[in-house]
Amino acid sequence: MSEIQALTQQALADIDAAATPDAIEALRVALLGKSGTITGRLKQLGALPPEQRKAAGEAINQARDTVSTALAARKTALADAALDARLATETVDVTLPGVDAERGGLHPISRTLERMADIFGRLGFELTEGPEIEDDWHNFEALNFPPHHPARAMHDTFYIADEGGEGRRLLRTHTSGMQVRYMLQAVADGSGPPLRMISLGKVYRSDSDQTHTPMFHQCEGLLIDGHASLADLKGTLVEFVRAFFERDFEMRFRPSYFPFTEPSAELDIAWQQPDGSTRWLEVLGCGMVHPNVLRNVGIDPEKYTGYAFGMGVERLTMLRYGVDDLRAFFENDVRFLRQFA
Repeated sequence: MSEIQALTQQALADIDAAATPDAIEALRVALLGKSGTITGRLKQLGALPPEQRKAAGEAINQARDTVSTALAARKTALADAALDARLATETVDVTLPGVDAERGGLHPISRTLERMADIFGRLGFELTEGPEIEDDWHNFEALNFPPHHPARAMHDTFYIADEGGEGRRLLRTHTSGMQVRYMLQAVADGSGPPLRMISLGKVYRSDSDQTHTPMFHQCEGLLIDGHASLADLKGTLVEFVRAFFERDFEMRFRPSYFPFTEPSAELDIAWQQPDGSTRWLEVLGCGMVHPNVLRNVGIDPEKYTGYAFGMGVERLTMLRYGVDDLRAFFENDVRFLRQFA
């Protein structure tokens, strides 16, 4: 038996006798490491006569491969044995309840948006979406805002382009522009009037304090048909308020002004204070669609009438959940948000 064969047999015996992964690693280093026995034989090939190098090299390489395979197999066998032993000594009670991760929840503003969409959906209104970057015509001109109206001022509106005229771009100041887009599309494809729509989404105004933020949410509603009246408007909004707060209120419609409705009104509710007193709170604005708005979108005001309404989502959320600072909705304090999870 050659020296390399004897070395291989001894190495295989030592590997088979190894009882731990650490012992296997020690054998690998001793045999195949930089200073290992088999590695040393490879380094000595250069000292052999040329005619012996080929046969000796093949024998040493074969020994190295055999030992390497044996080491890997023994390491796997020891790992499998350790796992089997662990499984034999450890048990899992599959009848125990699982560990439930902490549950999240919808943001209170999202809850209110979904609630509004559900209530108006049951009243027959179609939910629509539109761009948050608008042009002057859809945001102001088509809605009967005169050129000198304060809402067009730079200190009230975020303009994002310098060019003037109808193509001027801005972050929409209200969702009312969706009224215009919805009516134009209906006229273009012949799907109406009659029309019913609501639009929910973000709007932007240059204002920030305890009761105002530069970005907030609005709900806008519109109905156009041949017989819409102020009585229909009042009935719709009274039903919405009662459904939203799940209670009855004393309500009043107070005359107001909006460029795109005539007549216009504010809806106030009698809100009970913590001290037991009652005060009137404005919750939304509304009115009959101005004839100029209908003309701007190609609807005959002599044939059709309609009503529109708009409300701040944050305002209604604050009332429903008893929040007294608007900024709490946007500070991302988990202690605040966890109350609604």
